[in-house]
Amino acid sequence: MNLQSLMLDIHALEQDLLRLERKYGVRSETFYAAYCAGDEPEDDAWVLDFAEWAGTYRAWLQRQAQYRNQLQVEQPNPPSLVGLVRLAS
Repeated sequence: MNLQSLMLDIHALEQDLLRLERKYGVRSETFYAAYCAGDEPEDDAWVLDFAEWAGTYRAWLQRQAQYRNQLQVEQPNPPSLVGLVRLAS
């Protein structure tokens, strides 16, 4: 994937994360740490949302890592703002 595609994916995933953060009043990072520690939803109706939230957060983390890796491939030296904008065009 190129940087532009990765950024589009990241933004789409962030929209999904924001929806869940607003619904439950918890930041995704906080939710994910508790979820990975084994915290169970107190309401059975939350189980599907929590599974979706965890999967979306994992995908977001992966896309972030892919973006950083692709950035190093496309701009091996410290990235310049002008170079980044040109890559996105």
